[in-house]
Amino acid sequence: MERIYAPWRHEYVTEEKIKGCVFCHIAKNLTDEKMQVVFSDELCYVVMNKYPYSPGHMMVIPYSHTDKIEDLEEEIWLRMSKRVQQGVKLLKDVMNAQGVNIGMNLSDAAGAGIAEHVHYHLLPRWKGDTNFISVIGNTRVYPVDFEEIYTKLKISASKYFL
Repeated sequence: MERIYAPWRHEYVTEEKIKGCVFCHIAKNLTDEKMQVVFSDELCYVVMNKYPYSPGHMMVIPYSHTDKIEDLEEEIWLRMSKRVQQGVKLLKDVMNAQGVNIGMNLSDAAGAGIAEHVHYHLLPRWKGDTNFISVIGNTRVYPVDFEEIYTKLKISASKYFL
């Protein structure tokens, strides 16, 4: 039997689960380092994805609790777009990302993991970041410590999110 160890997931299986909308919970706890909020303003915030597709995966989230982008006020939508643009620059400069996937899944039918609250995804990408172990072993290997990435991005955030 093969084994793969992921001790950082222990917290996930043992911590008390958030009741209600996780994004609204984060919005009420922006200064809690455990939430890994990189930046916040009066309309939206940028947070690390706790269970990312790739290291450095961030999300831009409005405080408005809605699952419909068409219901967002124009000012909020424009601010989110600005934060996406600034986040891309942050990922390219600080993490040396060679590309960035940007996306938004609207509803569970579209693949949204948290369908009740709209949010943008920013996934940094590098040439060769999917290798044989992902393809053959159906296993994703993250070459870096997520806490280290969060700290690095948080320290640099004020230079990018203006």
